[in-house]
Amino acid sequence: MFTDDVRRAIDQSVLCWLATVDGEGQPNVSPKEMFYAVGDREIHIAEIASPVSRRNIQGNHKVCVSFVDVFRQKGYKIHGDARMVCEDASDFDALAAPLQKMAGPEFKVRGVVVVEAIRATPIVAPSYRLYPDRTEAEQIRNAFRTYGVRAVE
Repeated sequence: MFTDDVRRAIDQSVLCWLATVDGEGQPNVSPKEMFYAVGDREIHIAEIASPVSRRNIQGNHKVCVSFVDVFRQKGYKIHGDARMVCEDASDFDALAAPLQKMAGPEFKVRGVVVVEAIRATPIVAPSYRLYPDRTEAEQIRNAFRTYGVRAVE
């Protein structure tokens, strides 16, 4: 399921976006900072301060997690089934430990969202299709110019 390219997108992302759905079908998107891929089908995500995501997952296990490099303007969305592992679960400590290490002492991991991937779909900015001869390096330069940032040397 997770190709090298998908794994690279996950590993190089500083944020992912977790989309859930509430009991009335209303979508909710929440940024997440602590996450990592496990094997080739799972993503573990720290739940630190997201009661809406927690409640939604407990009511509807269908989720989508997106990883996008804003400069390359490429990434992946992972559709899957999620389960919420809470602090009273027997496997919580083992699942939370790597995420708590990422979070450091400032943030407490209150739960772990375990996403089992069903499919991974590329996310690609329209400019790649509109300008098929444009290289990724050119795309990055254009993004830097658009966003007013410079590469760190």
